[in-house]
Amino acid sequence: MRILITGGAGFIGSWVAEAFLKNGYDVLILDNLSTGKEANVPKGANFLKGDIRDYKLVEGVFSDFKPDIVNHHAAQINVRYSVENPIFDAEVNIIGTINLLELSVKHGVERFIFASTGGAIYGEPTKLPADETTPPVPISPYGVSKYSVETYLGYYRTVHGLNYTALRYSNVYGPRQNPHGEAGVVAIFCSRILQGKPCLIYGDGNQTRDYVFVGDVAEANLNALKAAGGIYNIGTSRETSVNELVSVLKKVVGKDFKTDYAPPIPGEVRRISLDIGLAKRVLGWSPKTELEEGLALTWDWFKEKVTEQ
Repeated sequence: MRILITGGAGFIGSWVAEAFLKNGYDVLILDNLSTGKEANVPKGANFLKGDIRDYKLVEGVFSDFKPDIVNHHAAQINVRYSVENPIFDAEVNIIGTINLLELSVKHGVERFIFASTGGAIYGEPTKLPADETTPPVPISPYGVSKYSVETYLGYYRTVHGLNYTALRYSNVYGPRQNPHGEAGVVAIFCSRILQGKPCLIYGDGNQTRDYVFVGDVAEANLNALKAAGGIYNIGTSRETSVNELVSVLKKVVGKDFKTDYAPPIPGEVRRISLDIGLAKRVLGWSPKTELEEGLALTWDWFKEKVTEQ
């Protein structure tokens, strides 16, 4: 089976690529390296530098590689930047994805797996953890663009018969996360601790997120290859406040570090956690990595990275 992974040189995409390769699949990674790194491309994967907004280039990829599966992780994923530049966010996340969907139909792709968001698509739900029936009320352009793509996926399935799976990720963290381009709080904190800089907390720190380890997310993508299509939350069903995250991270690091507080960021939700009951039942998936264990793995990776430099 041939799998095209867009964004496969990025944080999550590279973990997904590794999981596919370990299970014997033929993998081609397409990435423009705007936030990903060629060093993240796992051994055994084919790699092409290119942008999903370039229709002619992507059409050449489909013609030459002939993917059976498209696993779509390439995206503008910074919520804050989407607020500052919603046009760019839409160009990448909506127009770029439509290019892939059009070519998937044209070239007879069997399944389209889409990296969506549960952290931003539901807005401020009245009931937590939020399940997949929770009305999407995104409050950032990033959330809007991801929900727009899910709506397009429904259209392409209904009109063109394209089978799809949308995985609504909560806040993914782990080794290889970019502390500069991808706005992951765990990566940012680890980087700042190693630099001796204070960790900046926006708001009062009581806002919550559902932190899921990247290795577990990769396993969800693997399960999605064979399970029934649909929309699935991928998280832990647990809320963790930023202040709690800092407390666990201090335990992992083994020392105290300074934190500063700043005004809250427009477009970011106050509280979120995802109900993963459907993923357990249909995908046969549930997270295996507890927060402290995942933070320890992430911290060790960042320490090693700094030592290498």
